Amino acid sequence: MEDRQRLESMVNELNAYQQQAEVLQQQIDSLNATITELSVALDTLSTIKGEDNKETLVPIGAGSFLITELKNTEEVIIGLGAGVAVKKKIDDAKDTITEQKTELEELREKMSADLQKITQYIMKKSPEAEELMQKIEGQE
Repeated sequence: MEDRQRLESMVNELNAYQQQAEVLQQQIDSLNATITELSVALDTLSTIKGEDNKETLVPIGAGSFLITELKNTEEVIIGLGAGVAVKKKIDDAKDTITEQKTELEELREKMSADLQKITQYIMKKSPEAEELMQKIEGQE
């Protein structure tokens, strides 16, 4: 009976770690998407700076675009989070976005390291759980 309780405890622990790993992976995927958006924003700001009176396409959704003309490429309105946005000079905006990107990349690295530790733990403990299960099945 003791082996059954130990097996049940191990299976519950492995399931909890597996769920934690899945949540971490989802969060990492979300961070990757945000980091990509920040990279696109940086590239766009670099490209448009000083390009007043140029035509451009503005996405409006569903693969559709408006053709518009750039009027002010020295300033941009940048979101800071929590629904707050401010007007900044292009170079200042690029600095802010670069800082945000760096912070998210550091967070992603930490989360990836945590995910790797959890995965290694699961891989280490799974064979132990299987051995115990086979032992129990052999006793029946």
